Order: sequence, then structure tokens, then C-alpha cells
Amino acid sequence: MYLLSNRERINAPSYDQALLWVVLLLLGFGLVMVYSASIALAEADKLTGHQSAYFLIRHAIYLVVAILGALLAFQIPTRTWQRFAPYLFIGCLGLLVIVLIPGLGREVNGSRRWIPMGIATIQPSEFMKLFATIYVADYTVRKAAFLASLTKGFMPMLAVMLVVGGLLLREPDFGAFAVIAAISVSILWLGGINGRIFAGLLGLLVVGVIGLIWSSPYRLQRITGFWDPWADPFGKGYQLSHALIAFGRGEWFGVGLGASVEKLLYLPEAHTDFLMAVIAEELGFVGVAAVMLMFAWIVLRAFGIGKEAVSYEHHFSALLAQGIGIWIGVQAIINMGVNVGLLPTKGLTLPLLSFGGSGIVANCIALALLLRIDWENRRLAKGVPV
Repeated sequence: MYLLSNRERINAPSYDQALLWVVLLLLGFGLVMVYSASIALAEADKLTGHQSAYFLIRHAIYLVVAILGALLAFQIPTRTWQRFAPYLFIGCLGLLVIVLIPGLGREVNGSRRWIPMGIATIQPSEFMKLFATIYVADYTVRKAAFLASLTKGFMPMLAVMLVVGGLLLREPDFGAFAVIAAISVSILWLGGINGRIFAGLLGLLVVGVIGLIWSSPYRLQRITGFWDPWADPFGKGYQLSHALIAFGRGEWFGVGLGASVEKLLYLPEAHTDFLMAVIAEELGFVGVAAVMLMFAWIVLRAFGIGKEAVSYEHHFSALLAQGIGIWIGVQAIINMGVNVGLLPTKGLTLPLLSFGGSGIVANCIALALLLRIDWENRRLAKGVPV
């Protein structure tokens, strides 16, 4: 980190303005695209009262709640988040148990992932991504002296993650499990886990994923449909084939905002899991590239902020910042990979963009923590304690 003069330290902005604007731009763009992708569905569904703006209004409410939650989260020092990390994690683990209890958890399309809360529902797996990131960062710092030990450093975390994975797979929510596993493994690696243990963990994950796929006819069908969606375009390959049609129609500059054909009840989950396909159709390669560049910017800034925190020996903040970057990056890559047929279909939304209250709130709180870490770094650069 280069040294700043006293004048530069005093006049430097107190937060990362570029990062904030990129996040707000993605949120605003997501609002527009969710409305565009959901109009036909809202007008056709009697549960929405055939109101074209149904999903727009709900998504706007989610954004307000998410921004208020982010503003509150930003006010809390990172040391406080670290102190309460185990309690937040255990509390969210309890929600993962509650969602599986018949009568308490809501089942939709064969998956039990939601807890009704009056006028809204909570999806615990989205918040588990946030609290698992905080918890693993705290665990890695607390167990830094034992990360080279299989029994004292690695096995306790493996046991905890197996419990989380077991609960998520019971819903089932394989996508959330994959993201949380990627976050946990990456933070442990960045924290200095023994190389042989890390290699063994990667091998174990590969074997485990293959085992989960082969043991479930449902997952196996998704894999076979992903390999060749055109072999069964009206069955297993239906979603992917229509997503690929949307990408093909978009070409370089798209067919125009609001002019998508695939969103007219051809492409399922157009406003959630397959929002990127609608973006590709309406705004073309240029629109997709712009979204990808914004996500890349967030990930790079997360690692840059983490590196700055290391220079001040704030190791929890560093691992948390990098964990948030990994979370956003991995989930965005998986969602985009599913949309273009590079990965099997998963129930993962596009961060900051797709429709979904719990996901938007969790994403915004996570990025508020990232901005808080950057704010604390800038305070330390000016010689002000945090």
C-alpha cells in the first residue's frame, strides 16, 4: 500500500464512491429488468390480480427494505460483527431447521425453502450465505494457530459445514450449498490452511458432488438435460433451450428494452433464475458484458479492500471482505453459466438483480459490510481509530 501525504489523507473520501455507485446501478438496473421480464407473467397470473406492475412493486419494496438494512448494517463496527458471528450463525442454523418442519416451512415446486412471516416470506438459505461468510472468517482468525492441524483446525469446520449442507440438501437447495461450500473453502485457503488438507478437501468435494448427483434421479436428469437440451426441448431441456434462444435473438445490441419474446410465458423463471437470458435478448452482448464488468469490479474491489485491511492487521475484516467478493462472484458465475448452458440448472438468482426479497436484503447487507470495512480502512489511513 502506497504512503499518502497528510493532506491526501485528510482530503480523501471517507468511502468507496465508485463501489457504491456500481452497486446502486446494478440495483436500479435490476428493478427495470425485473419489471420488463415479469409483465407477461403478472398479467397472466390470477394470483397477482392480473396487475402488470405486481412484481415491480414488490421488488421496489424489497429494495427499500434492503437499503434500510444496509444502512443499519453499515453503522455496526466489524469487531461487533466478529463478536456476534457464532450467535448469528447458530440463529440462522435454527431457521434452516424450522423451514423443514411441516406447517412452518412453505413448499413450492417440491422445495421447502421459505418461512411465511405474514406479509412476507424469509428464505433462510440466503441469509446463511451471509452469516456463514462472517462465521468462517471469524473461525479462521480464531483458529489461525491450528489451521495446519487436521483435528484442531479443519475437522470442527468440516463438521459444521456438513450440518449446514445436510439441512440445505433436505430442502433441497443444492445451489446454496455449492455457494456456501465455495465461500468456506476459499476463506480457509486465504486464511492459511495447510496445503495438503486443502487439496484433500477439494478432492472430497468433487467426490461428494458426484455422489450427490448420482444418488438423486432429479439431479441426474438436470445433468443429462444440460448436456443436450435439444434432445428433449419440451421436457428436461425446456428452460435451457429457451434461454439459449433468448441469447441467440439478442445478438450484439439486443431486440430492445421490453421487446423480449421469450419472457412471454415461454421462458420459466424469467424474472428470477433466468433474468440474464432476458437481458441478453433485450440488450444483447453489450448489455451482458456491461453486467459482467460491474460484477468483476465488485469482486476486484472486495479483494483490494481485503488487502488494505491486511496491511492494518485487521485479519477478520480482510477475510470477510474477500469472502463477500467470492460469494458475489461465485453466485454470479453460476447463474450466468446456467443461463448460457455451461452449468446444470440450479435455483440460484443473479445477485442484486433478480427478483427475490431475502436474496436482495442479504446481498445489500453484505455489500454494506464491505463498504464498512473500506470506511474503517480509510479512517485508519488518516490515523483515526475505529
